[in-house]
Amino acid sequence: MTLVLGIGVRAGTPYRELRDLVNRALAGQEGSVGSVVTVQGRESEPGLQRLVASLNAQLLTATSLELAEQVVPTPSDQVGQLAGTASVAEAAVVLSGAELVVPKLKSPGATVAVGRLNAVAAPGYSLSDREVVHRVIAERRDVRRGFLDKPVDDELLTRVLEAAHRAPSVGLSQPWDFLLVRDVATRRKIHDLASAQRDAFAASLPADRRSAFDGLKIEAILDTPLNIAVTCDPGRGGRHVLGRHADPRTVWFSAAIAVQNLWLAARAEGLGVGWVSFFEPGEVAAVLGLPAHVDLVGYLCVGHVSEFGAAPELVRSGWAARRPLAWAVHQEQWGQRGLPGEEPSPAVAVQAAVAAAESPERVASGRQVVRVRVVDGGEVAEHLGDADVLVVQVGTERPAADFGVLWRPARTADEAVELGVEVARDLVLQGAGKLLVECVAESEIAERLTQGIRWGALACGAVANGQDEPETVSDSSA
Repeated sequence: MTLVLGIGVRAGTPYRELRDLVNRALAGQEGSVGSVVTVQGRESEPGLQRLVASLNAQLLTATSLELAEQVVPTPSDQVGQLAGTASVAEAAVVLSGAELVVPKLKSPGATVAVGRLNAVAAPGYSLSDREVVHRVIAERRDVRRGFLDKPVDDELLTRVLEAAHRAPSVGLSQPWDFLLVRDVATRRKIHDLASAQRDAFAASLPADRRSAFDGLKIEAILDTPLNIAVTCDPGRGGRHVLGRHADPRTVWFSAAIAVQNLWLAARAEGLGVGWVSFFEPGEVAAVLGLPAHVDLVGYLCVGHVSEFGAAPELVRSGWAARRPLAWAVHQEQWGQRGLPGEEPSPAVAVQAAVAAAESPERVASGRQVVRVRVVDGGEVAEHLGDADVLVVQVGTERPAADFGVLWRPARTADEAVELGVEVARDLVLQGAGKLLVECVAESEIAERLTQGIRWGALACGAVANGQDEPETVSDSSA
């Protein structure tokens, strides 16, 4: 709640008198003082200036004519004769647009009144402006193909970088820097690093996934006239950066937001941007000569393009699909999913939908076969011999980091089903058309999570364990 103080003050009134009077007026009032309003000509009073500084407020003035036009509850003829207005304190509050909540209080050298500004929602942009903002967000693309042999104008590039530089950051630390890379020899070295990582990733894929990957372009390092390395200095701002102490990751989050700002501004300007992640950051840092204390956050290929795809390339190629928003919105507690205004529903509810052959979630279009093995703690390395095996570990102890292992420590049987459904949904969105699910653990949690994976796959239109009907379940699991 924002409060407004209207103050009338005689010349030479000391700060302490003003402070005591204001304390009386503010007693019992909630909120902070945003502004102090007085009659023009009194703003230079030392006591008043000190008071405003102590309140961390803004000092505003009004002419005696403006104040005289206000209707107030306790006008004074004596003040009117001296100041040209029958009220200063109350009139100043009324003139500010605030609701008068504390009428005039007096001391020998001052008067004060308190007003409350009723909060009004700030207006949004016009409909046409809002549509443009949402259009830019919806039509942003991670571009790999179709770049033109056309340089990026310096003025245009500066506008895009300015947008990136306006990103929010923890404690206003602004931890990012932008390294512009145009030199062909440097870009060729970066390209070689990305090519090596592409080959390594391809070798790790199952045969059917590798075939699909062969048709994807993962970078445009040499196809664009400009590369931009976005970096993060996690120590920028020194020891006491506001908001960083509890979660140091916020520094890198801030730099990532700068990348997003750059991307959106580039799209609005007609520039394509492709984010390359197929290399080890330390190797790129060495090529670019980055200082040891600076981290690479993003490596971007930037240039004019012939067109922007109607959909992301990974969607058009069938490599992956967009996750429905309703799967990502939880209401009040995790698992109660649903869009605003809808009745939330847990993912465990897909069991009933599958059993009734009523599945609105059929998003499966891929052909990949994924083997899923559910384990309950213990050593998981023995299960990772095949590239098409995904291990889901339900034990309470976090396993060693490995992209072949999902840690899903369910606390209850229902949560196990919920997590299993989510695993299936994510795999289907990544191109799985058939899940071969195996539970090698003897626990209710593991068995229920296994059931959830099967139900989730079927609900998405995929095949689970070669069946197109759900297993019969006991009443206790319904």
